Amino acid sequence: MTKELLKDIIEWDTVNWSQVLRFWEDKYPIKNKNYSCLELGARRGGLSLWLALNGNRVVCSDYNLPVDQAKPIHDKYECSDKVVYASIDATEIGLKNEFDVVAFKSILGGIESEKYENIKQRVIDEIYDSLKPGGVLLFAENMTSSFIHRFMRKYFVKWGGRWNYLKYKDIEVLLNRFSSIEFITLGFFAAFGRTEGQRRFLGKIDKVFKLFIPKSKRYIVIGIAKK
Repeated sequence: MTKELLKDIIEWDTVNWSQVLRFWEDKYPIKNKNYSCLELGARRGGLSLWLALNGNRVVCSDYNLPVDQAKPIHDKYECSDKVVYASIDATEIGLKNEFDVVAFKSILGGIESEKYENIKQRVIDEIYDSLKPGGVLLFAENMTSSFIHRFMRKYFVKWGGRWNYLKYKDIEVLLNRFSSIEFITLGFFAAFGRTEGQRRFLGKIDKVFKLFIPKSKRYIVIGIAKK
């Protein structure tokens, strides 16, 4: 995979977040399976791009129709014929036994709703219902991480104060309806990078110090849950 393609799929802190692709592919091979897939919170459609390039059919969705941002990327790699675009509220997917794969990256903390008290659980339950029996959720999400992460987000990230970061202890609780769950956590220093160059450098430091950072203090969780 070229650096340009990886950047178009992952977008941010590619050293750390790109590990999600290797993890998912090792646990659930998707190449040329013609799976029916849904990306939630797609924005620029990076995961839809990855799924489509691997020979699957994809619904690229976001709360607001993502076609203007995502289709140019898919056209660039000549895979738009495998992608359709939809406006989907992740708290009200409203589909049953529809998809082989549902995938998302960094969306749970940003979803807001006055209708549901536990929004994260509502989203996961909607995903579960939308999956076919034996289907999988491929997820990657930002975690609360350490005190210094919480402090820096609150004062130096414009959305950090309102983002509802996922707690390590809540991961298995959220996914308890699934028949199996596998996940790992990673990343620490790269979250503090202000440019992608800085994040690449700090991401390499993350790999060196990975064993010394407690699992619950890392800032990314990536995993797979099977219905």
